[in-house]
Amino acid sequence: MKQVLNRLLDPLALMTSHWIGALGVFLTTTGGILWLFLLPTMLRGESANPYTGILTFLILPGVFFAGLALIPIGWWFARRSGAARRPDALRHFLIFLGVTTGANLLIGSQFTYRAVRHMESVQFCGQTCHTVMEPEFVAHQNSPHSRVSCTACHIGEGADWFVKSKLSGVRQVFAVVLNTYSKPIPTPVHNLRPARETCEQCHWPQKYGADRLRRIASFADDEANTRSDTVLLMHIGGGEGSSHGPGIHGAHLGDGVVIHYRTGDEKRLSIPYVEVEKNGAKEVYLASGAKREEAEKLPLRTMDCIDCHTRPSHTFELPERAVNTAMDRGAISPALPFVKKQAVELLKASYPNPAEAERQITGRLKDFYKEKYPAIAASKQTAIAQATQSLTGIWKRNVFPAMNVTWGAYPNQIGHTDFPGCFRCHDGEHASQAGNTIQQDCNACHQLLAMEEVKPKILSELGLEESGK
Repeated sequence: MKQVLNRLLDPLALMTSHWIGALGVFLTTTGGILWLFLLPTMLRGESANPYTGILTFLILPGVFFAGLALIPIGWWFARRSGAARRPDALRHFLIFLGVTTGANLLIGSQFTYRAVRHMESVQFCGQTCHTVMEPEFVAHQNSPHSRVSCTACHIGEGADWFVKSKLSGVRQVFAVVLNTYSKPIPTPVHNLRPARETCEQCHWPQKYGADRLRRIASFADDEANTRSDTVLLMHIGGGEGSSHGPGIHGAHLGDGVVIHYRTGDEKRLSIPYVEVEKNGAKEVYLASGAKREEAEKLPLRTMDCIDCHTRPSHTFELPERAVNTAMDRGAISPALPFVKKQAVELLKASYPNPAEAERQITGRLKDFYKEKYPAIAASKQTAIAQATQSLTGIWKRNVFPAMNVTWGAYPNQIGHTDFPGCFRCHDGEHASQAGNTIQQDCNACHQLLAMEEVKPKILSELGLEESGK
């Protein structure tokens, strides 16, 4: 019995005979025990709290693997000191090491897998560095891609981009710790992976897309919040095109079409040089006043999805458009007098933090109706409360004082109403040596069926609105 006990204890005595080995045993044992307690969370692969996730999926694996690394170092020192020179000590240690290696591989592999999975989660990307990434996280949660992980677009598949992202992450961690990061986070991301390797894993601009009807509601600043609608028939195109021509996608990303451009503007708002290649034939267009020799010294970029769809997962609104959308959806009642005008004014006001924004927006809108329309304030309390809640939500989704994110901080270049967008190139002034220009023909991209009309006839003809309503 004593011999059996010695055989069992010899390896442990060998590993703990030096303080480094003892520390390693302690860390590994601690990590293993905590792993058992946290096994349900490990199997689930997520944590309710982002900081608990860091502890579970990052710090705990670090403790476990640090212990494993220290054990052989401690054994080596023990051998040098003579503590492990008994003939059978090494044999007992190797047997013990072989048995425990299986358990360590099981625990270690799960630690590694879960750590990698956690670092690829939306929770880790958006909430770990809470203040820094809060604007992007909130926008992502309210986007069409809210169920798509951050890494699917920012990293994509493949080990090379995974390694690049982790190396970049180390720099970002130091920036957060040392508080040297930019406020707001600058965009566009200049080292973003090409859209063909990320976006086009789900979307396919070369595939033909039929025309798409868009109805854009707008409410006036008058007492009745008079509604008008703009109706567009968008020529999406792609593929072989249609009777309208190649459409938006076909003209920019169709088969045989490659567009390059040069800009020295960090935000890519000014584009002086455009190079269009169609089936091998190239033509260069220069903005008015631009010199080719100087323009060719600027960085060259191949146009892809992100150059137009600049905010596909992190869209920030402007006050007028946000209020129009909320009123169109019924979140803000158009029956409240002057609600459009008051809502925009309240959103544009400056507030130091979300709590103060909520307090002032709620109080000032209620006070307005109490003073100007006491009957409305009494009869439409629910509608007013809903309007204040909606306005507070709009402000919290778009303004983040801690990161200096205010209205318009992040331009969205899709379209051309709020920001330059299409007109960065389609201004009618980019010309080639042959005298050709990049067209500014509205009908090339869309057909205008109604322009800010009250009760457009086209809507009743399409059955989208009752005639005379």
